[in-house]
Amino acid sequence: MNAHNSLDRQAAGRVSTLVSVAVNIVLSVLQLLIGIFAHSQALIADALHSFSDLVSDGVVLVANKHSQKAPDADHPHGHLRFETAASLSIGLILLAVGIGLLWNSLTKLQNPEAIPEVHGIALAVALVALVAKEGLFRYMLRVAKRVRSSMLAANAWHARSDAASSLVVAVGIVANLAGLHLADPLAALIVGLMVARMGWKFTYASFHDLVDGSVDQETVERIHEQLVGTPGVQGIHDLKTRRSGDMILVEVDLEMDGQLTIAQGHAIAVRARERVMAHEHVLDVMTHFDPVKPPCTTDPAKAESPE
Repeated sequence: MNAHNSLDRQAAGRVSTLVSVAVNIVLSVLQLLIGIFAHSQALIADALHSFSDLVSDGVVLVANKHSQKAPDADHPHGHLRFETAASLSIGLILLAVGIGLLWNSLTKLQNPEAIPEVHGIALAVALVALVAKEGLFRYMLRVAKRVRSSMLAANAWHARSDAASSLVVAVGIVANLAGLHLADPLAALIVGLMVARMGWKFTYASFHDLVDGSVDQETVERIHEQLVGTPGVQGIHDLKTRRSGDMILVEVDLEMDGQLTIAQGHAIAVRARERVMAHEHVLDVMTHFDPVKPPCTTDPAKAESPE
């Protein structure tokens, strides 16, 4: 990753996250105040979801600053895994918020007679939140794809989960206003399930990367094709991949003609490395030269049979 791309990723991450911070501050305060005033458990749950976005935005800002630092003695491969750690933190935050919302909603549902009718203003706020969150999601995901950042993508999908929860909240409030008072805490329960599911998804994926799990099989196959397609490479084995942030680290043994000189073998390995890095989001390719016997050019049918 060159310096220009690194600076572009850092700047894009900072700007998009600050936009998210501004939106979430306004929405969380508005939803909480109106939720309390309008007696809407679902809107209060959505406010807590928006507040969790503020926490995750803070995590992203810190990780975005540190992940772009150059390699040093303690981190020879760079600091890209700060992004993975940030994605894991976002997942754990979502998981905790989701479980909390589920518990609170189930508690409310145990006393249905105590559930009040929701004030109509809660519906207006839920619709405003829905539009704002969907717009924020589309903006942040566009930035994440442009700079190819899984951390920013995780934060964008967090905003999409908020938009989806705001839609559920709006439906629950409409049903409550129509006389189905259980609909409001049921909407809060659904929001909790959605948040917990999203949290588990990010937690699992980030943990997989932190423990050096391989990249997806489709990417591995593409890397394999680039390596074996390099002139001079007769085969490969022990292909290993792992992630460092959004980049991939590759290790592989290249099989080459054992009669090649060290310089010739090195040149082939360099070409193989360059092919992979030109086609995939790879940070480095570590290669090992395994000598093999050159292909036999003698026609077995013409070989003399032993007497």
